[in-house]
Amino acid sequence: MTVTLNHTIVPARDHAEAARLLAGIMGFELLPPAGRAGHFRPVRVNETLTLDFMTAPGAEGHHLAFDADAATFDAILTRLVEGGVPFGNDPATPDNGRVDHPLCARGLFFRDASGNLYEVMASAENPTA
Repeated sequence: MTVTLNHTIVPARDHAEAARLLAGIMGFELLPPAGRAGHFRPVRVNETLTLDFMTAPGAEGHHLAFDADAATFDAILTRLVEGGVPFGNDPATPDNGRVDHPLCARGLFFRDASGNLYEVMASAENPTA
């Protein structure tokens, strides 16, 4: 049997706000509330994985890293710029506006209001920036 990750819980101060931000920036599908009393706000990453955002008072930020092809990376970068969401090339300075990532040709980090740190790394194919 092949093992895949089905979902993981992402703590947030406001699960709906954090889920909307990530889905909007990444181009992921925002699913309807789930769980007893709708306490999860799932975001579909791909066919097998959802990130289930859950409100957690005093939530501490987590780090989630994504690989993207060059065109998808460009679309994500455009949505960040158009949305006025700070981004940067280093987890210590995720607001420096740079995409020259230390581990790949292009990559970036951005945070949500709960301190979750999202990393997007572009594949080397056809970089445009």
